[in-house]
Amino acid sequence: MKITRIGRAGSVAVVAALSLAACGSASNNDATNTATGGSTGTGTGSDSCFTGTLKGEGSTAQGNAMDQAIAGFGQKCSGAKVSYNGTGSGAGVTSFIAKNVDFAGSDSALNADKGEPDKAKAACGSEAWNIPMVTGPIAVAFNVKGVDKLNLTASTIAKIFSGAITKWNDPEIAKENSGVSLPDTAISVFFRSDSSGTTDNFTKYLNTAAKAEWPTEHSKSWTGKVGQGKAKSSGVSQAVASTDGGIGYVEWSYAITNNLKMAAVDNGSGPVELTADSAGKAVGAATVAGSGNDLKLKLDYATKEAGAYPIILVTYEIVCSKYPNADTGKAVKSFLTYMASNDFQSTLTKIGSAPLPTDIQSKVQTAVAAIS
Repeated sequence: MKITRIGRAGSVAVVAALSLAACGSASNNDATNTATGGSTGTGTGSDSCFTGTLKGEGSTAQGNAMDQAIAGFGQKCSGAKVSYNGTGSGAGVTSFIAKNVDFAGSDSALNADKGEPDKAKAACGSEAWNIPMVTGPIAVAFNVKGVDKLNLTASTIAKIFSGAITKWNDPEIAKENSGVSLPDTAISVFFRSDSSGTTDNFTKYLNTAAKAEWPTEHSKSWTGKVGQGKAKSSGVSQAVASTDGGIGYVEWSYAITNNLKMAAVDNGSGPVELTADSAGKAVGAATVAGSGNDLKLKLDYATKEAGAYPIILVTYEIVCSKYPNADTGKAVKSFLTYMASNDFQSTLTKIGSAPLPTDIQSKVQTAVAAIS
């Protein structure tokens, strides 16, 4: 089934957020302004709070969103202590399977080829579910002195990250940026050195939209032959920001908070800048590949829909459908109910993420309600 696009109102809201972010980093306390008071939709009220601790680990792409959620949830449920350690998607799934955390954040659904669904089921004693929670477009962030705007096709992006293009004034880049004065500066590629769902989704995009230039299958570990590895989204962002000629792939919120320039991406229907609306058009092309309350999504990285920004990811919260400890199940259900609520989803544009489309949000709320 198709997922409807994010409304234009989201785009307007994020434009305002970007203007604020240009003056300074988005505040993780922004969520508290809307989190207090009565709940709306399926927001968490005091009757559904828990007392105790809840531990999550994984995706750094949703790190800022998770900070928002913990701050907002804490305003409603003062007796609940939620912690989230952004170690990367791969590490998060590993910790969840090892029963070291109560839920994992991953920018890729559990991988059947690696036996992850079965391992997670064994750890849970029940089916494990992939529940999409945060839409986080991936920015192709660059830092080239004298260049403020940049258009890149999928083919050119693949050639840059594979090392086939090494200078910023390469004829292929120049052809896609008519009238732009490009310097004879060496390109410095930065990638994630840790196991990362952002890497997995970025290489899925390259392998799908530019397969001839990037024949290697996608992976959470970087498979390119050039560049410098940096730990986590923060490491890649900081490296690009401090390097003239730098380029890297980072989740949108990190590009915003580090004041990085972002390339417009052309998948065949003209260059598209990254906005909530353009990312929403790409999410709208996704289909639900999971069954029941397992809401694994299939994203269309090769979409040529006009105005669709194609490099996107969705961060999943990996959970047990039925926890061995009923109190843990209640805690996970309580916290994720807040994350799936209108109260929380409406805050995401402030930090460069996007709210879930309405119909998938409804499915997420149903799945969360079924956790026990």
